[in-house]
Amino acid sequence: ASSPDEEWPEAEKAEKLARGAALKWASGVFYRPEKLEGLGQYRSRETQRNSSIQSRLKSTVQSYLEGVSAGLEQLRSAAQEVQSACQDLGAARWALIDSTDRFQGLQQMRALMAEHVQLASVVQVLPQLFSVQEMFSHTLQLLHGQHLLEAHAELMMMEHLRDDILSQLHLRGLSSAQTTVLSYFGGLQELNESLAKQLWDIVGNSLRLVREDPVLFVTAVRIIEREEKIDDTLLLEATFLPPGRPKGWKQKFYQVLRETITGAHFHAPGMDAEGPGLARHLATLQKDIVSELRVVKDLMVQCVPAHYNILSICTATYHQALTSHLQDILREDLDKQALFLLLEWALRVYHSSEMMGHPDLLPEVDVSALGPLMSPELVDQTERKYVVKVKASVLEWMQRTLEVEFKEWFREEEPETDHQGFFQSALPVIVMQMLNENIRVASLITDSLQQKVYNMALEELEAFLGRLREALVQCGKEHQKDRTIPKYYVAYLLAMLNNNLALSSSVSSLHPDTARREVPASLRAALDRTQKKACQLLLEELLLDLQPLCLQLPSRKWLSGSQLVGSMCEVIDKYAKDFSRVRKPIFTLLLTESELLVTSQYLRALMQKKMVCKNEEERGQLCDRLLQDATQLRDLFCGLGLDQSQQSLEAVFALRELICLKDPALLSLEVLGFITKYPDVSDEHISTLLDLRGDVSKEVRHMVLEMMAQHPQVLPEGYRPIFSTILVPAPELPFCLRKGKCA
Repeated sequence: ASSPDEEWPEAEKAEKLARGAALKWASGVFYRPEKLEGLGQYRSRETQRNSSIQSRLKSTVQSYLEGVSAGLEQLRSAAQEVQSACQDLGAARWALIDSTDRFQGLQQMRALMAEHVQLASVVQVLPQLFSVQEMFSHTLQLLHGQHLLEAHAELMMMEHLRDDILSQLHLRGLSSAQTTVLSYFGGLQELNESLAKQLWDIVGNSLRLVREDPVLFVTAVRIIEREEKIDDTLLLEATFLPPGRPKGWKQKFYQVLRETITGAHFHAPGMDAEGPGLARHLATLQKDIVSELRVVKDLMVQCVPAHYNILSICTATYHQALTSHLQDILREDLDKQALFLLLEWALRVYHSSEMMGHPDLLPEVDVSALGPLMSPELVDQTERKYVVKVKASVLEWMQRTLEVEFKEWFREEEPETDHQGFFQSALPVIVMQMLNENIRVASLITDSLQQKVYNMALEELEAFLGRLREALVQCGKEHQKDRTIPKYYVAYLLAMLNNNLALSSSVSSLHPDTARREVPASLRAALDRTQKKACQLLLEELLLDLQPLCLQLPSRKWLSGSQLVGSMCEVIDKYAKDFSRVRKPIFTLLLTESELLVTSQYLRALMQKKMVCKNEEERGQLCDRLLQDATQLRDLFCGLGLDQSQQSLEAVFALRELICLKDPALLSLEVLGFITKYPDVSDEHISTLLDLRGDVSKEVRHMVLEMMAQHPQVLPEGYRPIFSTILVPAPELPFCLRKGKCA
């Protein structure tokens, strides 16, 4: 037998711990001698405490023992009951085995019961089944009499009967019998179609009915709502869907409503797409749409459930139909008026208070969330088409204007004048009014269209100036053939210069936006070329009158006191009086160019090698004549208003100094000063002038030309060439005999 310590090691361990703890406590309490006096008290207190603990332990153990005894008693009772239950179950098992044959009879009874239930169900619906055909006829009569709610109630009852039978057959897997049922209820299809036809006719006339007879429309909506609820219920159960379900009549309601709106306004055949016809069509659309949306907002909304959103649906339908309709119209080859009407209507009228922003429609009708009526791409494409049409119209109009202007140049009377007496014609006014009007009209649509038309206007104006220059050239050719035609050739050239100046000053005001009035450099250049061409033709006319006089220079007769320059001054003065009929900047330009022309022609005449001074006396006469002529011409131009600093006649005075120089040896220095002042003078020019003196030796000539070669000149910026336009005749070759050397 094992010892108690081996059986209960935990108890031994606990006792040791208790002893150790007691010793530790005792050593802590009695570590001083005076503490030993209270040893009896401590012993008595601990004895009482131990007695209390032992009594509690005995009580606890006693209660545990009583519980264990009760539990054992219950276990013995439960074992007896289990044994009894096993015996009863065994007896029941043997009883069930003996009753197997009796259960087979119950199975047959169950089958008979199921058949009885089915027959009972059939017996219950037999009266309804026998009355189906009669209900078909009655429902049809109700439909013909437009008693739609009653007809629909009977239709729903028959459909419910059919669907209930079909559902039972479906659950029992009797699919072959379903065909018979469907055949028996075949009249339902006809009733459905008849009812649907009446419903869609009512919906198609809904805008009229809600004003005249809203009851009929409300009835149709109630029927549609009933069918929609039946559809939702069947779809939610999702066990069996009868034939024809879901009907989807609510979606059909929206479809018919959309088709009615679209067909009534946007499928009209034979619509005139030209300006007046299109304007009437758009005005009719505007009036009808606003009127019908009023009806929807004020009347139809009250006849349908709120969740139909009928006003939003109708608004979106009109918007989408208009979008497609405008696209269809734009596929046609429209004129500029029609294109403008469409742009104005889509971008301005549609959103204005005259249509979708009408006070009667706000705030319920809001098309801002539906997107633009014309996409930005379509707007840009239409604007470009419009600009092309306007360009063709402007081109045609400008061409006719130019033709009229060209004919006026050949009239037997002077051009008209303004209040200051300047020559002018109606050309710039007509052109600018036409361009201004097109730009102003475009500004009524969009800024982008205005900019496109503005750019087109500048391009067409530039092209027109090119054609105007060609007309001026053609007129000049006609005048060269016969200087009496046109009679007032110079006057009309001056009028064209004033016209060109008017165009130049007006073109910057074409754009209404002052920040975007920059005129392209190409147009500025075209205006400048037109001005130069008219000036060139005028100077050529002046040259034709001066040339016969210049041909007589230089000559002995001229040296002896001829009035050639006086005659030249008369010609110049006559032209200057004509030039005074142009505005000041052009007048000054013509005067400056005329003075340069006279100077170059005078110098050209001197360099034609017609005369060589024979002696010093002739050189003195030549110097005097040059001084008189240059002074007379200078005074003339100063009197006409051209300042001496702007004149090129100073070249004649400088050339005179070369002729008047007494000592030819000083010519190199004098020529150096001359070429420094007039850097476009060439060796040939100087050589010809030296020939005119008649006293320059080969050595001096060589020295002068050598000096010129050592001092090449560069034309300074802004220098007006004088000599570079003067050609010196080529030297005549000496006569040669066969292959002998020339002398």
